[in-house]
Amino acid sequence: MGPVVRTFGFARLTSAFMAFFFCFSLAAHAAETFDKQPLTIVTKDGKKHAFTVELAVTPRQREQGLMNRREMAPDHGMLFAFGETRQVFMWMKNTYLPLDMLFIARDGKVRAIKENAEPLSEAIIDSQGPIDYVLELNGGTVKRLGIRAGNRVENELVESQRKAR
Repeated sequence: MGPVVRTFGFARLTSAFMAFFFCFSLAAHAAETFDKQPLTIVTKDGKKHAFTVELAVTPRQREQGLMNRREMAPDHGMLFAFGETRQVFMWMKNTYLPLDMLFIARDGKVRAIKENAEPLSEAIIDSQGPIDYVLELNGGTVKRLGIRAGNRVENELVESQRKAR
């Protein structure tokens, strides 16, 4: 009976360790934090719309994005920076807020827009070409403010990455 007890004790210890590790990794993932910066969208007629955006620049931040959030202030958003120019595919899995997505080129110009992306949808949202950034705003913001492709985004991160290349 001795080996069975040792095996059971080892299995219990292993299970406890795995549970601790799993809980710790979930807590670390849920605790992802985002730096914030001001961002301005300048329309072709010169109107300026100011926002405060959270920056999603690491793979973990981009993976988490706005998932599991139930609200966002009207003048807030999230700016995803990919560190390269490429075609981007997004989805709304675990995202409860309807979002407007602005697909932005390295020069800060809005190239394409997806308005009112459906919450919790796993449908793929395509950037429709190579871009460097995605700006997510509350659904309806684009229409309310008259934001269009060709508008310009002014932001410290966008400017610093443009100069670095």
